[in-house]
Amino acid sequence: MSTPPPAPGGTVDLEGARRALDRGAAVVLPNPAPLTCVLTATTPTAVNEAKGRPGEQPVAVWAHSPGAVGSLAPFLDLGAPDTDVLRRLLTDELLTVLVPLTSAPRPPEWLRPAVKDGWALLFGARWLPLRPLLDRFPLLYVSSANRTGCPPVADAAAAMAVFPAGTAVLGAIASTRETGTPNELRRGNTPPARSSGAGRPFGTGGTGQAPPRAATTTVRLYRGGRLALHRHGAQDRSHADAAAYLATLAEG
Repeated sequence: MSTPPPAPGGTVDLEGARRALDRGAAVVLPNPAPLTCVLTATTPTAVNEAKGRPGEQPVAVWAHSPGAVGSLAPFLDLGAPDTDVLRRLLTDELLTVLVPLTSAPRPPEWLRPAVKDGWALLFGARWLPLRPLLDRFPLLYVSSANRTGCPPVADAAAAMAVFPAGTAVLGAIASTRETGTPNELRRGNTPPARSSGAGRPFGTGGTGQAPPRAATTTVRLYRGGRLALHRHGAQDRSHADAAAYLATLAEG
C-alpha cells in the first residue's frame, strides 16, 4: 500500500497525530474559531517541555470522555448538582475549569499533574472533528499552544513558526464560521445566522467582524455552584465585566 502524501505545509493528519501521541510526543491541535490551538500529550512532561517550561509545572487534564466527570466525582469537593454544572461548563461552554478536591480520598496519580493548592484544572472540549483521535487517548494532558511568555497560536502555520522543529502540528481538519455558540463549535456545525439558543454566542465584540482568536476563559467552580472568573478568554470578552459574564453563565 502506498504511503499517503504529507499534509500541506509540513503538518500532520489525524493518523500522524496519533502516532506522535503514541510515542509520547506533544501535539498541537486546532480548535474552532474563535479559540486558539491547544498542546496535548499523554504525559505532562511532554506538554511542559514543548512549551519550554519546567517539566513539573501543573497542566490541565483533558476531561473529554463522556464519563470523565463521573470518574472524577469521588475526588471533587462538589455536590451532585455541582457536577452537573461542571459537565455543562466543560462540554457546552468549552471552558477551562478549576475544581476543588476532597481531602479524602486522595486524587489518583494521573490527576495530580493538574493539581495545585487543592484545586484541579480541567479542560473538556470535545470538538467533533477531533473525536477519532481523542477516543484513542482517554487520558491526555493539555495546555494552551504557546511557548512560555508568548501568546497562544491561532493556527497551524503560527504553531510551526514558534514550536521546535519536529513538533507534530495537526493541519486544518474542518472549516467553521468565525463565530458561533459553544454548542455549535463543539459539534463542529456551521452556526446559523441567528443563534437557536443552544449554547452561548461568543459574540463579535459589537464590530460585526470576527474577533481575534483567544484561549478559553477559565472559571473556578465552588461547592454550591458559585463561580468566579480566574482568567479572561474567548468566552467572556464580549461581556462588560466578569460579573456580567458570570451572571450569564449562572442562567444556564
